[in-house]
Amino acid sequence: MARMRDPRVKKCRRLGLNVIGLPKAMKRADNGQARNNRKLSTYGIHLLEKQRLRAYYEVMEKQFRIYVKAAMKDAGTTGDFLIKRLECRLDNLVYRIGFGSSIRQARQMVVHGHILVNGEKVDRPSFAVSVGDVISLKEKSRKNEMFKENFLMNPVSAYPYLTKDEAGYSAELTRFPERYEVPIEINDQLVVEFYSKIM
Repeated sequence: MARMRDPRVKKCRRLGLNVIGLPKAMKRADNGQARNNRKLSTYGIHLLEKQRLRAYYEVMEKQFRIYVKAAMKDAGTTGDFLIKRLECRLDNLVYRIGFGSSIRQARQMVVHGHILVNGEKVDRPSFAVSVGDVISLKEKSRKNEMFKENFLMNPVSAYPYLTKDEAGYSAELTRFPERYEVPIEINDQLVVEFYSKIM
C-alpha cells in the first residue's frame, strides 16, 4: 500500500498550512517567509490548493483522482461532494472519533485490524463509511492504554455528524457532513478548477 512518508512538519511549512493539526507545526513557518511570499501563477495557486487538500487526508495522487472523477459526475456541487467523500473515509473518521491522535496513526490502526465497522473487521483505510455505520474499537484493542486515552480525551462534539458512545468505545456516522462542518482550510473550488483543466 502506497503511503505518504515525507516529514509532516516540513510539509506543513512547505504548504503554508497546518494540515496535520499539530500545534507546533507552524512554529518555524516565519523562517521561510520569503519562500512563502513568492508570487504564484494561477496554475501554481490551483496546484498548491490541491496539494493542501491531499495532505489533509494523506491520499496519494492516483486515488485522489478517482475521488475527483466521482465528484465531477455528481449532480450537486463538485467541491462539496469531493470533501464529503474524503471526510467519510474510514481512516479519517477513526481520526475524527479520536481513536488515533493523527491521520497516520488512525490509518495504521485500520490496517492492523483494530477497527470494526458494524461489528466486522475492516482493514482498508479508504473504506467508504455510510450513514448509520458504527465504527468501534475491537474488544482486545480496548486494553491498549494509548487507544483508550486517545478516545476518552478527544471530544467528538466538534463534529455534529458523529455520535460518540464512550461506554461502547464506538461512534456512529449519523449523517453526511455539511461542507462548513469539515474543519479544513481549503478553497475546494480551486481544486475542482485544477482538475477540470487536466482531465
